[in-house]
Amino acid sequence: MPTIRTDNGPQFVSKLFGDMCESLDITHERIPPRTLNKNAYIESFHSLLERDLFRKRDFKTFEEAYESLEQYMDFYNNRKMHGSLKLKPPAVFSAWVKTLEDSSAFHKAM
Repeated sequence: MPTIRTDNGPQFVSKLFGDMCESLDITHERIPPRTLNKNAYIESFHSLLERDLFRKRDFKTFEEAYESLEQYMDFYNNRKMHGSLKLKPPAVFSAWVKTLEDSSAFHKAM
C-alpha cells in the first residue's frame, strides 16, 4: 500500500485529507512534531520545484500548472542527473540498482 508522509500542518490533519487517503487506499504517516529533519528530502524537492518551475511562470489555469508539473516531473525523474545517484536520473538509477540486487556486486557498488 502506498504511503504519504507529511508534517502536521492543518491541511494534513483535516478530515477531508484523511478521507481522501482512505478512499485512495493510501497510508498517511505524519512526522513527529518538531522533527523537520524527517521531511528533509521532500522539503529539498519542494525548494527545487519552487526554484525551477513556480518562480519562473505564472499559470492562468490549474490545467496549465498541472501540465507543467507533469513535464517537470518527467524531466526530474528521467533526465535530470542527480549527484547523490551517481549522476544518474532516478529512473535510470533505480533500474541500475535492480540489476545489482541479485548479484553480490550490489554491496560493493554501494
